[in-house]
Amino acid sequence: MESASHKQLIQQEFTRQAEAFAASPSISDPDRLRRLVEAVNPDPAASVLDVACGPGYLALAFAERCKRVVGIDLTPAPLAIAEQMRQSRHLENVAFQIGDADHLAFTDGEFDVVVSRFAIHHMQSPASIIAEFARVCRNGGTVAIEDLLSSEHPARSSYQNEFERLRDPSHVRALPLTELISLMTAAGLEVTGIYTGSLTPSLERWLANAQTPPAEAKKVREMIERDLNEDLSGARPFRQNGELYFRQTTAALVARKL
Repeated sequence: MESASHKQLIQQEFTRQAEAFAASPSISDPDRLRRLVEAVNPDPAASVLDVACGPGYLALAFAERCKRVVGIDLTPAPLAIAEQMRQSRHLENVAFQIGDADHLAFTDGEFDVVVSRFAIHHMQSPASIIAEFARVCRNGGTVAIEDLLSSEHPARSSYQNEFERLRDPSHVRALPLTELISLMTAAGLEVTGIYTGSLTPSLERWLANAQTPPAEAKKVREMIERDLNEDLSGARPFRQNGELYFRQTTAALVARKL
């Protein structure tokens, strides 16, 4: 279960970051959205739940193909952005509401598809959260999770997660792929498809989007510079036109509820 203090921290961070997060190419990229929707391949009659939907891009993408979509998030600010986009697209089959991933306010098996994107690394108790995804998905339905990954090597994983937390204290832990698969399996889900990808943020823009305080930003820069020279995390930093970049590995897992 997520602590109340951590939930407040998530709300604080994503209230401050709402506009920048919604404008981030990694979140809004239509090709990334399309790829996940196509991997799920939902029936047009499907009922879809998007957990921790943020500004609603994925929920809206599913709404263009499915009968009913609900997007929930803990924080009002990104939901307001999602609702504005819903209205601008004149979509009547999607609704956005405040919701807690810890205790999804839906009945067992209510949805054909449950999705979540770039949220698990903010969760203190990913096992219980994924179990909730499975609970509200019908037997034979689909649960799909896309998220950041960290290295399978513990020391390298820890190094990445340390600079991620310094940048955004609501970050808890990007999981190794094998751990994410294990958590889904333990929740009664059978992984049927996986694809990987990457994000390549500019370090300075990445820090600016999170409004990272100067002291923490300085530590992150130092860690990324060290990673550039010593290869400590798998983020493989590099310089281009005088600017520092690094890579974040991502994966999308599509699973069937047994």
